[in-house]
Amino acid sequence: MSSYLVQVAYTSEATAGLLKKPHDRSAVVAKVIEKLGGTLKSAWLSFGDYDTIVVIDMPDNVSAAAFALAISAGGSCKVVKTTPLLSIEEGIAAMKKAGGAGYKPVSQ
Repeated sequence: MSSYLVQVAYTSEATAGLLKKPHDRSAVVAKVIEKLGGTLKSAWLSFGDYDTIVVIDMPDNVSAAAFALAISAGGSCKVVKTTPLLSIEEGIAAMKKAGGAGYKPVSQ
């Protein structure tokens, strides 16, 4: 399973609906994630550029993209940003692999 950070900004209509009837959306979102083969690891409400943030585990990039597309198509989200996450071990493995890649920066 791969982990993903999903940041969502609601439309003004969705925010108005939540203000009228405040409720926890994480159970609804978890069902969608589970149907796509994943797991909701954690969820937060936030302020700033995004209104809610979730960390999910999904079997692959296609499943993560399907989740992002499904919630985008619903009409309540004006922005959905999905960021693949690496475990510390994966990050260290990537650093080691990059160190031996032989990349030469542009010189002037």
